[in-house]
Amino acid sequence: MKLYDDIPAERPYTPLLDTLDTPSALRAMNTAQLAQVADELRAYLLYSVGVSGGHFGAGLGVVELTVALHHALETPHDRLVWDVGHQAYPHKILTGRREAMTTIRQHGGLAAFPRRAESQYDTFGVGHSSTSISAALGMALASRTSGEKRRVCAVIGDGALTAGMAFEALAHAGHVDANLLVVLNDNEMSISENVGGIASYLANVLSSKPYLAMREESKKVLAHLPGALELARRTEEHMKGMVSPATLFEEMGFNYIGPIDGHDLPTLAQTLRNIRDLEGPQFLHVKTCKGRGFLPAEADPIGYHAITKLEKNGDTPPPLKPAAPKPKPKKYCNVFGDWLCDMAAADARLIGITPAMREGSDLVRFSREYPERYFDVAIAEQHAVTLAAGMACEAMKPVVAIYSTFLQRGYDQLIHDVAVQGLDVTFALDRAGLVGEDGPTHHGALDLSYLRCVPGMVVLAPADEAECRAMLSAAYHHPGPAAVRYPRGTGPGVAIPDHLEALPIGTAQPRRRSGAEPGRRIALLAFGSLNGPAGEVAERLDASHVNMRSVKPLDRQAVLAAAADHDLLVTLEENVVAGGAGSAVGELLAAEGVAVALLHLGLPDVFVEHGKPAELLTDCGLDADGIEATIRRRLEAGDVEGCDTGRRTTC
Repeated sequence: MKLYDDIPAERPYTPLLDTLDTPSALRAMNTAQLAQVADELRAYLLYSVGVSGGHFGAGLGVVELTVALHHALETPHDRLVWDVGHQAYPHKILTGRREAMTTIRQHGGLAAFPRRAESQYDTFGVGHSSTSISAALGMALASRTSGEKRRVCAVIGDGALTAGMAFEALAHAGHVDANLLVVLNDNEMSISENVGGIASYLANVLSSKPYLAMREESKKVLAHLPGALELARRTEEHMKGMVSPATLFEEMGFNYIGPIDGHDLPTLAQTLRNIRDLEGPQFLHVKTCKGRGFLPAEADPIGYHAITKLEKNGDTPPPLKPAAPKPKPKKYCNVFGDWLCDMAAADARLIGITPAMREGSDLVRFSREYPERYFDVAIAEQHAVTLAAGMACEAMKPVVAIYSTFLQRGYDQLIHDVAVQGLDVTFALDRAGLVGEDGPTHHGALDLSYLRCVPGMVVLAPADEAECRAMLSAAYHHPGPAAVRYPRGTGPGVAIPDHLEALPIGTAQPRRRSGAEPGRRIALLAFGSLNGPAGEVAERLDASHVNMRSVKPLDRQAVLAAAADHDLLVTLEENVVAGGAGSAVGELLAAEGVAVALLHLGLPDVFVEHGKPAELLTDCGLDADGIEATIRRRLEAGDVEGCDTGRRTTC
């Protein structure tokens, strides 16, 4: 295997890989040919991700495993289910999408994760972790019920295996004795010492047909001797347990094999061929190295989890003279990270909780300065929420830092364990709205709707960085469940105060007053991130502009005043229209018996695709030009003086 310390700038020479439009040819290849395919695949992966940007280290770590799986299984008839999908780039390359890889995560290009609509080889669409075993088990049981003979394999990482859902599926698979292969891709920072010749040899022996036949025959013979069968079982488990963590999985009903070196392609291929036709649940433990073959990624697997696309030399001419470096505006997650540390210094009751998103949610500094008050619960969003509830019961002040899309996984716990009991838990919801290239599984498009309907919840949406800090303080001091939802990336770049003063909850901020004549007065009621384009549109149309700030509770007086003084109210939110902030405005006006024309603008009733956030906002009509055009069409329709239910933009 060739080692790289730089990403190839030009497309590498891959003669054998170029002949593979489907992985079927891999099944006739010998060991040397498979090794060549793996080398060429790694080189092409380095090149293509350098062109497009995207997930990086995980894919490099499973090159040999991907080749071996497609060699041993008859995909797509046999089902191969990838967990999360960060590691599925080599799979995409081998399954007919090689030349399209440079478009991955781009507007109109390949999806970042496996997607059923994209390829028959993508058997299950993913994006969130820990779903593969459940999905694969469902496929295996469906095949058994229908009498279809096929193999089903789930590939799950050691990180994803920390989620409760994965263990629920493992327990069920053992109970129903399904023909299922689970491959654990254990991608630690390096191959551990116990993986080598002896461990690989043992794995090969434990999975070989002679060994399995001998084991079954021994059981038949010993079955007639009192106590001998139990003694043999215990002896076998003890021998396996000396060299591998087999006991847990064996007790759950799996035949455990491994661990084996996930970069030893001959051993991988032979082991998979040995176990592919075995009856019952099989568990193969494979040790891999994240970033394998690219030395910087091997040294820094966290930093190289994903990369941006690389600019080729000469693409950008050097400046005529060195420019003074401009300070980078803080991202919203950085605003949260600073606030968390400052509030922790002011209040010893504060506890920070994250479900495996320390870097993404910017809890790095907090974890170092307050290690005794920092809890990373791994990929276990449900546990994170109920853990916070338990802490709140003991007069602590937990802050759960979680992506909007991931809180969906802890929704039951948010309702029953936090809200029903009125517990004092603060939720910092990062990545709200359209997050970009990761696509529909990662957009935070639903949180205003699913939070607003929960009794007792406070829901706040900042328009800028300063408001974000002040709203976090407000949510923290509120004696009950409260959420602050903020977008990915940077804000408008306003000055961020050092103090911890809270913004009043339920108080809107008028930003512009319309000077238009009666009959043409428009008020833009904007929530969160759409205050930027709302301000532009208000200037163009001579409209009023109100930064609503609080989704729940609404500023009742601000809404009623806008309805009294304007002919058309336009609500703006980076959330689905259905049940969102605009719906809250409409419900308030209906309850008050106020009739005024309404136009609700927000995300459409579809799953928005991947692309840069600015591109997606344009597609959805939520940039300044799109908002203005929709309002003008509404005015031209001539029904402003009437009252209707509003309408939505469409992508």
